[in-house]
Amino acid sequence: MDIVITESEGLRLLQFGTHWCQGAMRIDAPDRLELEYAVRMSAWLLFHDPASLPGKHLVTLGLGAASLTKFAWRVLRMQATAVEIDERVIAACRSHFLLPPDGDGLQVVHADAADYIVQPQLRGSIDVLQADAYDASVDRPALDSEAFYLACRAALREGGTLAVNLVGGGVDVRASVARIRQALQPPTLWQFPPTEAGNVVVIAHCGEQPSEGMLATRAETIERTWDLPASTWRAMARRSPAQP
Repeated sequence: MDIVITESEGLRLLQFGTHWCQGAMRIDAPDRLELEYAVRMSAWLLFHDPASLPGKHLVTLGLGAASLTKFAWRVLRMQATAVEIDERVIAACRSHFLLPPDGDGLQVVHADAADYIVQPQLRGSIDVLQADAYDASVDRPALDSEAFYLACRAALREGGTLAVNLVGGGVDVRASVARIRQALQPPTLWQFPPTEAGNVVVIAHCGEQPSEGMLATRAETIERTWDLPASTWRAMARRSPAQP
């Protein structure tokens, strides 16, 4: 696997020697979420009080071009941890995608996410968990078993939220969503339609679902504060309870 970094029309792209884009950064706005799936991954914001975010712990499994991690740390002011199995990806993010050194609530862990998420000390310690781990082929998620999702649920605090990126020619979205439901038993599960690139984002919230009025209020705050299309998230997501 070769790591390839290119620039086009103001975007810096991270690829693994295939046509798949593993991450992107707008050069003149390096902390902005650029890819559509990354924007939708942030729909978990609707389930958390914006004022409570500083100090909460967000973990991203799979670093990519570090956009989700940088956004959580720099923009949302959260404690942000990223877990990445490939040291070269970490180095590329440091050298080309403006990922700062560890410290002040930011940490990048060089580890297999499957091993990381089952650590006993993580149990009940994560407020938001983002699963975005892929190998170079991007055929299916690297982590997509019921055992993995059970470990995610154990790592989440009560009231925590899991955001999952599902993409690849070999992914069975219906089966993946069924595993998420079975393992997390979330009171609320939102599934977004595929992006143009084929990413299906699923949000599983393991806390009380906010009222429609609260969702609307938070959507307005999110749009005003971070320029994210939160009202569109509410309109496009297919919502369902834990059991279909």
